[in-house]
Amino acid sequence: MTDAVQSPVSLDAALRFKTLDDGGLSAPVPGHFSNGPAALPPEKGFPFGGLLAALCARSMRQGLSVAAPLRSLSVQYLSAAAFDEQIAFHPRLLRGGRNVVYAAVEAEQAGRLTHHATGTYGLDAQTPAVSPLHAPPPALGGLDPRATIHGPMAPRFSRHVEYRFDGGPNILGGNAGRAAVERTWMRMADRRPLDEVGLCYLLDALYPPAWTLSKTPAAMTTVDLRIDILTDPTPENAPDGWAFFEFRMLDLGLGWTVDEAAAWGADGTPLALSRQRRKLLPQRKA
Repeated sequence: MTDAVQSPVSLDAALRFKTLDDGGLSAPVPGHFSNGPAALPPEKGFPFGGLLAALCARSMRQGLSVAAPLRSLSVQYLSAAAFDEQIAFHPRLLRGGRNVVYAAVEAEQAGRLTHHATGTYGLDAQTPAVSPLHAPPPALGGLDPRATIHGPMAPRFSRHVEYRFDGGPNILGGNAGRAAVERTWMRMADRRPLDEVGLCYLLDALYPPAWTLSKTPAAMTTVDLRIDILTDPTPENAPDGWAFFEFRMLDLGLGWTVDEAAAWGADGTPLALSRQRRKLLPQRKA
């Protein structure tokens, strides 16, 4: 059993909100969801962006009573939140309609904005499907379960995830001279069924692909993350919560890096896409 399963704070527990007097919602970010190394205190890292994205998605759905499926989520990370202190989420409806709903949420802690998000929700329709992204993933049973990123220097948030790498992990130079790409099956370690908040979590649940190019990777922080859900995950296309993910660096330079990720169901059905922009942090002089 993994630390994540033993942990008293699961993803579902972290997504439970309290209702505020002004109608908003609040929840803390437990230290279990730090992006810092597991061997160090949570404060050596920052709140995991995938959890913050999931909180934004859930707060809009719950706070606005939105029933339609989430189709796009865009999150801007404005400042780092403190662990274990309440973050207030204030969702608002931008425009409601029969086919598409537009929503936004602002999150603050102690009067300081920590992140802002917009969400697009909409009903599906039966139209002809053309899916160039359809790509059957490698067989899950043929991959080594020992090829993982767990360990004392792995980020704390990874303890909530089960990985099955296809040729990886290649962190710290394993992709030197090659494309910065990592491919892996993933599911939540507590084996919860995959849903929209699980996709938001898993689409960020890996180190930056740029870190596979060098043994001394540059420090960086996420500025914004956009997620597009193409097909809702189900027990049929994501059996036992598993989905296959590919993370790819698109560009690195001028103090920025841009990555993309794609998620597929077990049958090759494209589930979601994401694009993430990170800012390289300045190197401190000794």
